[in-house]
Amino acid sequence: MKHVQHAAKRRPSSLRALPIILALILGAGVLLLGVYFIAPLTERVDPTPVEGSADWMRRLDDARPVNELVLPGTHSSAARTTERAFFTKCQALTVAEQLDAGFRLLDLRLVANEYGDGFLLACEGSVCKSGGAALTLDEVLRACYAFLEQHPTETVLVSVQNGDENMSTRDFQFLLDAYIRETPQRWALCEMLPTLGELRGKLVLLRRYEDAAGLGTEAGLPFLWKDQGGAEDPTLDAVAEDNGSYLLYVQDRYEYGAKDKWDAFLAGRRGVGEGVVSLSFLSTKGDTAYGHPYEYAKKLNERLLSAEDGQIGGWILVDFGSATLAERIYRLNR
Repeated sequence: MKHVQHAAKRRPSSLRALPIILALILGAGVLLLGVYFIAPLTERVDPTPVEGSADWMRRLDDARPVNELVLPGTHSSAARTTERAFFTKCQALTVAEQLDAGFRLLDLRLVANEYGDGFLLACEGSVCKSGGAALTLDEVLRACYAFLEQHPTETVLVSVQNGDENMSTRDFQFLLDAYIRETPQRWALCEMLPTLGELRGKLVLLRRYEDAAGLGTEAGLPFLWKDQGGAEDPTLDAVAEDNGSYLLYVQDRYEYGAKDKWDAFLAGRRGVGEGVVSLSFLSTKGDTAYGHPYEYAKKLNERLLSAEDGQIGGWILVDFGSATLAERIYRLNR
C-alpha cells in the first residue's frame, strides 16, 4: 500500500525535466540578448592616434590626379550607432573622427525623413542614430565642413546613394542639390576626374545614380556599378564599369567569407592610369544570411596592416576604420 501511494506521488519524468528546459530556454534568451545588444558596445578599434593624419594631403602635389591617389575610405560611414547593431554596425568612429584619422572617402546612403523635406542616413535596412535620435545629413555635412575649415589642404570624396525606394531619383537629386546650394563654396561638382589642387578644401560628390534630374555639370561625378554580391562564385573579383569620362574597376563582393574576400581584394586591384579608377571594398557581411561585419573586419583589417606595399592601391573602403589603418593606406602616396 505504501509503495502504491509513493508511486502515485511521483511526478512524470517530463515534468521533472521542465525546470531544466525552462532554464535552458531562459539562458539561451539571455545569451542572445547579450549578443544582440551588448556585444556591439564592445566593438571598438585601435585608439592609437597617428601624427599628421588630419593633414596628410598637404605634402602632395596639386597636379596629382585624384584617381592616382591611394585613398583610404570607410564603407557605410555613418553606421556607428544602428538598429540591429550586431548585424549592421560597420564603424566605431564618428564621421568627424574618421576624417581626423585620415579617411578621405565616405560612403553614404540616404533616405527621406517622414516629411520628405530632408535626409536621414540609412544603415542596412534601418536608420543610423546619433545618440538616441536619427542621424541627419545636416549633422554629417556640418562635420565635413568643420573639418575642411580647419584643414584646407584636404579634400573629402562623398559617395552618395539613394536608399529610399519611395523617392524617385529625380526628386532625390533635387533634394540633395538643395543641401549643396546652401554651402556651394564647399562643393566640387565635377564631370571629369579632377586634380587634387582643384579639390582642396572641398567635398567631391560621387553620385551612385543616374542624372535623372538633368542637372548636367551640377550633377556630380558619376560613380555607378552593378550590385555584385558574389557568394556563389568566390573566384570573382573586380568588374570594369564605364562611367563616361572614366573607367571604374570596382570590387564589392560583400557576400564572401574572410579568405575569399581577401583573395578578391588582392586579385581585384587594377593599375591606375589616365581615365581609370580602381575601387575596392574590404568590407563584407560574410557568406551567411545574417553576417557580423565586426568579426570579418578584424581579420581583414589585420591582413591589410601586414600586407606588402605592392598589394595595396587605388581607393579602399574598410569597415571599422582606425587611424592606424588609414595611415597604412595613405602613406603609399609618394
